[in-house]
Amino acid sequence: MEELAVGTRVSHPAYGEGIVSKSHLTIYEIFFERGGKLELTKYNPDLKILGMPENAPSRTGLSLAEIEEAITYVMDKFQGITYDVKIADKWKGGNLIMKPKNTELQSKEVTMEAFFHKIVMVRDRLRVLEQNINSHPKLDEEDKIHLQQYITRSYGSLTTFNVLFAEKSDYFVGQKK
Repeated sequence: MEELAVGTRVSHPAYGEGIVSKSHLTIYEIFFERGGKLELTKYNPDLKILGMPENAPSRTGLSLAEIEEAITYVMDKFQGITYDVKIADKWKGGNLIMKPKNTELQSKEVTMEAFFHKIVMVRDRLRVLEQNINSHPKLDEEDKIHLQQYITRSYGSLTTFNVLFAEKSDYFVGQKK
């Protein structure tokens, strides 16, 4: 549904005809002939437009769909990273060399910065997973705790890489004893 301007005439099967009096981020405040002043979500499929006011601006800022699209873009771009994590100075400019036992196979060399970035991405994706589990509406508390234990164990497995972080506050922390 398009963004409705204040003054737009609407119809609802239960409340009859009404007029939009305020438009908030996710709701409209509407005065209905049956029901008086009500707040309805902008996603309400029962709301039908009867007429726009003559002096209505063609657009009143961003629509909710455009805001959702922008937030999704930013979240996808930054993968939940909220701040810059620093590599410890002793590793800057270094390389990680992975050498197989079989000398016929080729070694792999990666800059420490690239390797560190991958470790930070794993940590941040675990944090996003943790947040999604904790806020999931269909998981009960027992399920959340069960899944959370796997994440905690994963953090514990990754504590080896804490030597790469410049700040102790960025360390992986496993299960506390």
